[in-house]
Amino acid sequence: QVQLVESGGGLVQAGGSLRLSCTASESIFRFNNMGWYRQAPGKQREVVAVIPRYGSTNYEDSVKGRFTVSKDNAKNTVYLQMNSLKAEDTAVYYCNARITGILGDDYWGQGTQVTVSS
Repeated sequence: QVQLVESGGGLVQAGGSLRLSCTASESIFRFNNMGWYRQAPGKQREVVAVIPRYGSTNYEDSVKGRFTVSKDNAKNTVYLQMNSLKAEDTAVYYCNARITGILGDDYWGQGTQVTVSS
């Protein structure tokens, strides 16, 4: 079973920065996509950023220009650099690893809390 372990969440003032990390228990090259999702209280989980095995990254509109997703295949780790944080970024952030196709599957981390004070 794939394990994803997130770290880096915390409390930060508006305008500040945080970097989230997600380390997988096996090679992330196995997965078609690695991504970050978030879920705020009373809201549905939403995609924040996706980085594919090959190709360009994708971002949710509200984080474009502020968040950057990257990966280090050698460390089996995906990062989410979050700058210019806003109160509305407050949520639990989840790491996702996805294998697409008929035999595809989704794996999730336990989540890390990000709280932005205004």
